[in-house]
Amino acid sequence: MTTPWWHGAAVYQIYPRSFRDANGDGTGDLRGIIDELAYVAALGVDAIWLSPFYRSPQHDSGYDVADPRSVDPMYGTLDDARELIEQAHARGMRVLVDVVPNHSSFEREWFQEALASLPGSAERSRYHFLDGRGPGGGTPPTNWQSMFGGSAWTRITEPDGTPGQWYLHLFDASQPDLNWTNPDVRADGLETLRFWLDLGADGFRVDVALGLAKDMTYPDIDDAEGLILALRMDLDDGSEESRARRRRVANSAILDRDEVQEIYRDWRSLLNSYPGDRMAVAEAWVPPERAARYVAPDTLHQIFNFDFMSVPWDADRILAVVEKTMRELETVLAPPTWALSNHDTPRVVSRLGGGSEGRRRARALALVAHCLPGSVYVFQGEELGLADVELPDDARQDPVWFRTNGEQKGRDGARVPLPWSGDVPPYGFRSTDADADADADVLWLPQPQDWAPFTVAAEESDPSSTLWQYRAMLRLRRAHPGLRSEAWEMTEPQGGLLLIRRGDGFACVVNCGSMPRTSPVPGRILVASDSSVVAEGDSIELPPSTGVWIQT
Repeated sequence: MTTPWWHGAAVYQIYPRSFRDANGDGTGDLRGIIDELAYVAALGVDAIWLSPFYRSPQHDSGYDVADPRSVDPMYGTLDDARELIEQAHARGMRVLVDVVPNHSSFEREWFQEALASLPGSAERSRYHFLDGRGPGGGTPPTNWQSMFGGSAWTRITEPDGTPGQWYLHLFDASQPDLNWTNPDVRADGLETLRFWLDLGADGFRVDVALGLAKDMTYPDIDDAEGLILALRMDLDDGSEESRARRRRVANSAILDRDEVQEIYRDWRSLLNSYPGDRMAVAEAWVPPERAARYVAPDTLHQIFNFDFMSVPWDADRILAVVEKTMRELETVLAPPTWALSNHDTPRVVSRLGGGSEGRRRARALALVAHCLPGSVYVFQGEELGLADVELPDDARQDPVWFRTNGEQKGRDGARVPLPWSGDVPPYGFRSTDADADADADVLWLPQPQDWAPFTVAAEESDPSSTLWQYRAMLRLRRAHPGLRSEAWEMTEPQGGLLLIRRGDGFACVVNCGSMPRTSPVPGRILVASDSSVVAEGDSIELPPSTGVWIQT
């Protein structure tokens, strides 16, 4: 039997608002993506994943969806989306689109109907509306907390002008949670999947996949603050205490309830009814022992590996996360996924220390991610070695920033528009064919002044660049027999030296220690993360924070 394409795919995440601006308004769009599909294809990826481009008031960068079966005019038209999918297919790449089933925008017609209706109405039953507690119902119905800060409940004004019920939003108040016990919601979710499958989409990334099913008795929970850790592993400090809290809350009234898999069984049946190995990957911030439930043969196909995405620069911890991931997923025969960052997390360069040292570590860790069995997901700009941007406070747009009153900076720093060419902002982000009257320097998030060395044009002309390393890794993922093998082995690190073998003739060695080390296996260098890696005959010397792929 042929292995499905997604078992070993390399997938490139495109954040449309920040990829390329074709019309000159300072915001990326679908035409900009179409214009740069040749660049993406040249990386050597098998698929692209598009973050939301649906009609939205943009209170949470498009994850507040007003119409999930449309294209927001800021990004283009439905014809643009159709052309993008067709052109990606023509270049040999599949297309995954983001679906946002946990919540909608408060501007969605359904929610506006609910606000105009009375308590107990059919319109309100599509969401989670409850009476408040205390005198006059002035206290939220439960102690549940929003991931973005503050209570997960907001009170409405009833049609007659009196203070009324409260609605649930695990995220921003502009994103009311949908009630997936409601048959209208279930049917509408399937209709959205059909719409994009019929348009040619090859699969879906499922936003907040762990959150759809709630305990409909709405109990208080013992660790309301821990809800944020359950949703956001990038806020996890890595301690056993915080991991225990996350596991406890993930099994609570709010998240990761077993009933959610009933929803995904319906989705799997629909996906199976289409040709071409259509698939879905779950965003579910759950411990590995819970992850296998999302990728059973009758539910979804893949789940993002957030333990790996938050792993520190430590050989023993890297080994432990990889071995646990492989062990847990073997029980359901599902392929693992590996990623270093995405639009919701700090960029890997920043997470591993920032500056030149963070970039060296990020490039070395990329060698690990790209050589392991399973799929690898690359967030746009990772292939350029971009770090998070320290933005001025008045430029921030993330609702996390506003709901926490500035205590949390939010995710904007990882979402700054990509640099394509030139020495100063906007670094070619705005197409030269765009409206000449547009202000070329005004982008939806400002770029830094020191990105000239990290533009696509600059890195394409530098064989020692991160871009060249990524192209080499992605080419070898397809071409090297060892990387196409199911066989793999990791040995216990010695002195911070990590060794991974794949099939016959391939090894990855990464020096996570503070001293130079000699590779424990000799051979020919296939890819090195840094030009300081030295080969003397078959012997390979690795400075700290470097790695190498070796033909043994």
